[in-house]
Amino acid sequence: MADLDLVTPATSDEAVAALRTLPPEETAILAGGTDLLFDLEEGRLSARHLLSLRRLPWRTLDWNGPTLTIGSTLPLRTLELDPEVRTRLPGLLEGVRAVGSVALRHRATLGGNLGRSAPASDLVPVLLALDAEVELLGPTGTRTLSVDRFVQGSRRTARGPSELIRAVRIPEARPSAYVLQRVRPFHDISHMAIAVSFSPSDRRWRVAVAGFPPRPILLPEAATFLGGEHPDAPAVLRAAQEITERAPIVADRRASEEYRRQLVRPLLERAVRAATGGGG
Repeated sequence: MADLDLVTPATSDEAVAALRTLPPEETAILAGGTDLLFDLEEGRLSARHLLSLRRLPWRTLDWNGPTLTIGSTLPLRTLELDPEVRTRLPGLLEGVRAVGSVALRHRATLGGNLGRSAPASDLVPVLLALDAEVELLGPTGTRTLSVDRFVQGSRRTARGPSELIRAVRIPEARPSAYVLQRVRPFHDISHMAIAVSFSPSDRRWRVAVAGFPPRPILLPEAATFLGGEHPDAPAVLRAAQEITERAPIVADRRASEEYRRQLVRPLLERAVRAATGGGG
């Protein structure tokens, strides 16, 4: 790994100003660093400048009524241990727990995970199902995008070259769940994953699937088959068939297309059962 220029701004204004002056093609954003540092060491990413976010006052976790705002540099372990997250957003808790080990979650951040936007991310599908938004800070102020609009593809996002992810906002507490299939817990990337949530405000389900390229996706058509707050077995079966037929599931070196399609029904059944209080 080549010598790097480390920039550590102490305020949001300093961070944006520094990012504007650094060449985008030679600059990497350092949040937790759990993936970035490996990418630099292995030569998968080249950079001359590192903009560290560790001194910024963004390690926040704020509930405002039903809405949760998570600062982008908050360690996942802090999010995992929050008692209100456990009871009000169980799907988010399971998504966080699926990320690596406890030691890794002490450093990894939600903002870093979103910024990387890997196809098999455990957090992006949960955030999609929870209708989360990303708050971006740039030279002209802040703007907000849904996670669905923010994540554009494999490691591609809508973040501008002079913007930083400042926070993630989840609009309401929801019954929710996240289930996945992988061979070795805490070591393997998921072969297939499904996240679901039920909105108490509009009485609708949201379903997201992940684990295959190019990115986790929402499936609103499948969600409509689930109907009300407690879907019956035929409703879940119809939703699973819709996912199997419509989702752009593909093969890669980790799993075949056929195997992934076989996983849809049992994973969806487990997710709906967990979200409705029937266990995982």
